[in-house]
Amino acid sequence: MSTHVYDPTELAQSHLPQVTEPRNPGMPLDMDWVRAVQVNSSAVERRAAGLPARRSVKKEYQAAWLLRAVSCIDLTTLSGDDTARRVERLCAKARQPIAPALLDALGMSQITVGAVCVYHEMIAPAKAALQGTGIPIAAVSTGFPAGLSPFELRLREIEMSVAAGAAEIDIVISRRHVLSGDWQALYDEMRAFRAACGDAHVKAILATGELGSLRNVARASLICMMAGADFIKTSTGKESVNATLPVTLVMIRAIRDYFDRTGFRVGYKPAGGISKAKDALVYLAMMKEELGGRWLQPDLFRFGASSLLGDIERQLDHHVSGSYSASHRHAIS
Repeated sequence: MSTHVYDPTELAQSHLPQVTEPRNPGMPLDMDWVRAVQVNSSAVERRAAGLPARRSVKKEYQAAWLLRAVSCIDLTTLSGDDTARRVERLCAKARQPIAPALLDALGMSQITVGAVCVYHEMIAPAKAALQGTGIPIAAVSTGFPAGLSPFELRLREIEMSVAAGAAEIDIVISRRHVLSGDWQALYDEMRAFRAACGDAHVKAILATGELGSLRNVARASLICMMAGADFIKTSTGKESVNATLPVTLVMIRAIRDYFDRTGFRVGYKPAGGISKAKDALVYLAMMKEELGGRWLQPDLFRFGASSLLGDIERQLDHHVSGSYSASHRHAIS
């Protein structure tokens, strides 16, 4: 893992996906390519298991990488009891994710998270709370988390969230298309979602824990990119199995293959179950080793998380002070 310490100006770059990259336009469905995709599960699992033991950074280098992770967080609240006040508190944390005194001690200027992710009904309070910050709002859509509402309603939900101010839409695919091998249906669905998003960028949630095999994950990743996804994302966070390192390896290698074939960079978002700073470092290391440093920018990489930020801030506090502070001192909302 590189020990490059990022310049603060790098962290201050715009967070809107694909700002510095041509947007992935998609391509015609290539079933020869899809059918050729195979996954050596045992090799993937060995590679994923070995990475945490082999890659670590310490001291000021670890602090720099943790600040990078902060800039790539989609700070998220997706609870049935969400309120406008809770979203406002979350947005305040998004604007100032790390305490000013801690940033000063680290020699850093102001940073923000990558985006704030909410349900459609919470877009309005998020928009008001983030006005003038440049932090985009991401809205989950298309019958999240199951994706089983009527198709026309799912399209309308996307359109309404974009009209309300969401700059990013996190859609969920129909898992049944993957499980039944109906790749044309998955492609057509994703193309329709992409079209409904208009200028808003679309993250395709695969719900990888429900797809049955790593080969299905690889093929679904590829088809969503062919259909124009700006990001591919592991999970809704509501499944029994969410982001894992083997799934991440499969998905980012699909991203690499797509880039090699088309020249378009697609982003990646692991979500669900990533709550510790040390885990964030492992994901960043895998991204850098497999895709290169360009994918460590918030326009191409996001963590779907909430509690992760609190643990990162606690680790940064330890780096500065030499002792661990109480978790309640780093509340998210």
